[in-house]
Amino acid sequence: MTDAPLICVIDDDVSVQRALVGLIVSMGYRCVGYASAEAGLTSGHAQAADCIVTDIHMPGLDGFDLKQKLDARGSSGRVIMMTGRSDSRLELRAQEAGAFCLLRKPLHAGALAACLSRALGKSTG
Repeated sequence: MTDAPLICVIDDDVSVQRALVGLIVSMGYRCVGYASAEAGLTSGHAQAADCIVTDIHMPGLDGFDLKQKLDARGSSGRVIMMTGRSDSRLELRAQEAGAFCLLRKPLHAGALAACLSRALGKSTG
């Protein structure tokens, strides 16, 4: 399990964050969770992660701010953004920010698994 990719989940809704960490661990990945972008950055896990799964809308640094800070720090991890909002402009904004993909809440396990596999360069078939 130590060679498994590290995924960092950042969501201010702690129940969502914990559920995602459990789901991602059940998929065979290592996973850590944080309730804020600031906490993820301070820990060093966000920069070291192979993939970051982050909510867009959070107090303090939002998902777009987080992506910008990760880029500035030279992080090579792919960023998957999540939102519970139905604003169609978020898709374009996430793409322009360099997000690997944008998932809508409530998340479907299959969509998350497929996006993680693609982000990490693994075959889904």
